[in-house]
Amino acid sequence: MSIEAYFQDLLAAIKEMPNVHTSDVALDKRGPQAGLIRGDVQFADGSLLHFRELVDLESTRARQMYSYHYQRSGTSLVFRYDDTPHYPGLPNFPHHKHSGGEENVLSVEAPDLRKALAEIIDLLGSEGPKPKN
Repeated sequence: MSIEAYFQDLLAAIKEMPNVHTSDVALDKRGPQAGLIRGDVQFADGSLLHFRELVDLESTRARQMYSYHYQRSGTSLVFRYDDTPHYPGLPNFPHHKHSGGEENVLSVEAPDLRKALAEIIDLLGSEGPKPKN
């Protein structure tokens, strides 16, 4: 897969997402198989996903860095997946999830953007529609 195909796959995942109000995505190709993708996806209820991935498809670990930060319209954290190496005691170090707050840290398998979007779909479905503030 080329970096262009990888970028297009992520853009398609966002486009397929229900309840998207707006999205702003920046693609930064850094070589034939490497690049940075970052963006914001705002949902109809005012919640927001900030994300970024640094990818090198020629490496054995394709995603060199990632963060998927989902928050309510009032900026309260719902979850954030990232691989910042600041919890070395976790079984799946450096992969972890902040759930409901910065202090609630869980060890997780490395997710991808599609997994984060699927979790948002589940959350939006279980909470029902909420008006924008």
